[in-house]
Amino acid sequence: MLINRRGFLKAAGAAPAVLSAQPAQPNVLFILTDEWRAQATGYGGDANVRAPVLDRFAAQSVNFENAVSGHPVCCPYRASLMSGQYPLTHGIFVNDEEFKPRGTTIGQAFAKAGYQTGYIGKWHLHGSPDGKYGRRLAYIPPDHRFGFDYWKACECTHEYNRSLYYEGNDPTPKYWPGYDAFSQTDDACRFVEQRSKARDPFLLVLSMGPPHFPLNSAPEQYQTMYRSREIQLRPNVPEKSREAAIADLRGYYAHIAAVDECLTRLLRTLESTRIADRTIVVFTADHGDMMRSQGLTTKHVPWDESIRVPFLMRYPQKLGTKGRRVRTMLNTPDIMPTLLSLAGLRTPDGVEGTDLSALCRGASPPKNSSAFLQFPVSYGQARSEGIGEYRGLRTEQHTYVRSRNGPWLMYDNAADPYQQRNLCGRSEHKDLQSRLDRELDTRLKTVRDDFLPGQDYIARFGYEHNFEIRSKPGHSVSPWGDWESTI
Repeated sequence: MLINRRGFLKAAGAAPAVLSAQPAQPNVLFILTDEWRAQATGYGGDANVRAPVLDRFAAQSVNFENAVSGHPVCCPYRASLMSGQYPLTHGIFVNDEEFKPRGTTIGQAFAKAGYQTGYIGKWHLHGSPDGKYGRRLAYIPPDHRFGFDYWKACECTHEYNRSLYYEGNDPTPKYWPGYDAFSQTDDACRFVEQRSKARDPFLLVLSMGPPHFPLNSAPEQYQTMYRSREIQLRPNVPEKSREAAIADLRGYYAHIAAVDECLTRLLRTLESTRIADRTIVVFTADHGDMMRSQGLTTKHVPWDESIRVPFLMRYPQKLGTKGRRVRTMLNTPDIMPTLLSLAGLRTPDGVEGTDLSALCRGASPPKNSSAFLQFPVSYGQARSEGIGEYRGLRTEQHTYVRSRNGPWLMYDNAADPYQQRNLCGRSEHKDLQSRLDRELDTRLKTVRDDFLPGQDYIARFGYEHNFEIRSKPGHSVSPWGDWESTI
């Protein structure tokens, strides 16, 4: 086709505008689930799981197969995600204390770089000064959102079929229609569609409640999938706990299957808006769940079912779509600097995590890596089970944990993947224990953790009012009933 000079100049003049409409930096979609342990994935070998979309996503992603939640409780994880810091630095080491950032948050860092920021779902960082969950359903003012502009969130609710939220600066409570993970996902898809042609990139966090209990509240079609299906248990579930574990896991896997449908919608929207290639998608969880392994329920504790989480990252434009497994340890504070670096942004001062973006790009991994486990105060399930404060290391092969009474747990996870043989105190493993003990001492110094009694930290941060700390082991005033001593 012939084109005249005027047409040529018109087309040439339009070209820069077309190019400038494409953000220079990638979008970021961060999908956060609650209580989804790394072991509960099809791509990870769990035959019970029906999540084919997640399996396909894993095949296209960088899989940090040793990702851990170094303080496996909801609020401490979320404060570490927001700050890139460890619990005794950001100050949140129990649930339902108000997060007061000591530095730039991840939302603020992306917003300052010109990103449109959004948060949908469970927040759980506003805290409850009354010490009894009093603000879990309260309106969260803008200055407590730490850089997130688009806002459809609730502090904390697990009433998945009557789920409250607040929109923007409107203090009037609203309710997600139906199963909230589906409605939240649909809202996230609309956010993506609206911003897919914008000049500025976006950071969107979609924070879903499932598969966190209650375990009988997934949509009926997903519960039906597991109602009579045979459930394969992990070998470390004791005989006395098998019946309860099977009942719990039926609901847990039903939620997982439902969340897989959410992932279907999100990925389809990225493709239909033609921004999948330039969008970093992360799929992960705040912590795991014991689900009766070692005879224990929920989280808090340093066994793998509690601390290990899925962590998948897909970014086709820079990382390709050929799946890779990375064995290097990734801990919660590492997420913020890694994402900022992949987006070409500077990590703010005060961040304690490690930038692992080079590993995402295929760099050679370090010879040894470890993730620091920090549990400063015993409360909730841990205390009811007689488990006190602990510090530890999860390396690529070993777990080593020290209580205030001394060495407590040590496992060779390669030889003993279900952590059924505690090697602490065994003469044949004395050298290994000494080496890991020294490494833990080094880490404690690095993060300025003097491993004081828990009461010292409670007094330091003024948390004496917190009900979970003051309550008797196993007692709860949870607004959803006695599911556990803390949620």
